[in-house]
Amino acid sequence: MKFTALITKEKKWYVARCVELGVVSQGKTIEEAQVNLLEAVELYIESFGIEDM
Repeated sequence: MKFTALITKEKKWYVARCVELGVVSQGKTIEEAQVNLLEAVELYIESFGIEDM
């Protein structure tokens, strides 16, 4: 599956959001924010599943 990630810089942190699932994470670099978001999305799917998208 593919999801959309939006990454914005907010003060000292990069905030990453998965648009379709509403999952949010952050990191000190863009790469760290991406990795953290991927982990958060995986945990979300593992915990809640996803309805037919």
